Amino acid sequence: MLHREFRSGGAVRRALTLGAALFLLAGCAPVQSGPAGSGGDEKTGTVRVWLFDEANRAPKEAVVNEAIAEFQATRPGVEVDVQWVPVAARAEKFAGAFNDPASAPDLAEFGNTDLAGYAVTGAFADLSADLAAWPEGKDIDPSVLETAKSGGKVYGLPWYTGIRALYYRTDIFTELDLRPPTTLAELTDTARRVRAKRPDLYGISVGGKYTYAMLPFLWAHGGEIAENDGTMWNATLNADRAKEGITRYAELIKDDICPPAQCADFTGTQSVQAFAGGKAAMTIGGDFSRKAMDQGASKDKYAVIPLPGTELGSVAPAFAGGNLLGVFRASMRRGLAVDFVQLLGSAKYQEKMYRAMGNLPTLTSVQRQLAANDPFLAPFVETLRAGTKFVPSTPAWSTIDSQNLLPTAVQQIATGAKEPSAALNAAAAAMNKAFR
Repeated sequence: MLHREFRSGGAVRRALTLGAALFLLAGCAPVQSGPAGSGGDEKTGTVRVWLFDEANRAPKEAVVNEAIAEFQATRPGVEVDVQWVPVAARAEKFAGAFNDPASAPDLAEFGNTDLAGYAVTGAFADLSADLAAWPEGKDIDPSVLETAKSGGKVYGLPWYTGIRALYYRTDIFTELDLRPPTTLAELTDTARRVRAKRPDLYGISVGGKYTYAMLPFLWAHGGEIAENDGTMWNATLNADRAKEGITRYAELIKDDICPPAQCADFTGTQSVQAFAGGKAAMTIGGDFSRKAMDQGASKDKYAVIPLPGTELGSVAPAFAGGNLLGVFRASMRRGLAVDFVQLLGSAKYQEKMYRAMGNLPTLTSVQRQLAANDPFLAPFVETLRAGTKFVPSTPAWSTIDSQNLLPTAVQQIATGAKEPSAALNAAAAAMNKAFR
């Protein structure tokens, strides 16, 4: 799932899913598998930049323009030209750049779940040495940096990340004399208690199609989506621990918590909207969901804590979504492109982008500084500190995602259409087919 779904993989801002996007990409033109051009290191001329467009682009554009002015002021003969790429058109744009290096920009913004698929094209430059030599590079959150790697190489600077935590209605909890849950089991029990006493509410709004709310349950119970044996990926979501986590999540999609008639089809956006609209006592939402909450019926009536794990005091591993800034190998101005990437990704501009767009910084010093002055941000930073996880770093993930293998299994379990073992065995078999 692309970019804002991770902040998406979700509330989702008009983003395509990764699978759909790469499916379109593959359908538009064959992605070249060989080197995408050696490029050069010219010190003057125009640096071409692709950034994702936004529903409300003005704040983002203002920050980027400020960075451009600073960049150009110290580099005579250099100009920066930004092209705003609509998310819906990104598949065709990137396909063209992969197949025709002359049409590629010098640098581009892209979703971190796209990385594995993009890396195999050979189109992006390895930035491992550049980030290692960058003074601010050591400040990048280690778990977030992992989302920028493929085959041990770093192909992008993590520009921002998106983390989810547990939102709850403070007024409802006070009314029902409840306390915020401290384990996943307690979360389920609390959700049932809310639904029993307030049948007009979902105990927690979650969805069969909300993969990034389900994955923390899988990981917290010690499971993994898949494991790499050194040669290939093998699905493990049907192993005992993963099955336990997925089953516990599916138990939330029941009549006594969040009825499957509605919730089995809920996406992340719909789950968050239900809470924001005053229809749920809890939900799993991102740092990027704040605006939706503050514009809805839950305004001034909610608080956020890290999603708890299975043990008291633990935090469930969250999916680390977000976007990267990468440099194309075909760039004739590699040094300038790297410099501009590092300027946009610097502490100064990460803070500015957070204030403009709510993007959670990837530099730990900026995270700490912002969290100290904004209590809302603290549980998300705490979740980052506890450790995040990611989807399998393989181009096959686009196929798995586009086939909705995980959501289908969750829906089957939640609705009783299949027993957990049968649903997950089928999903694992389909995943292994994609991995091969």
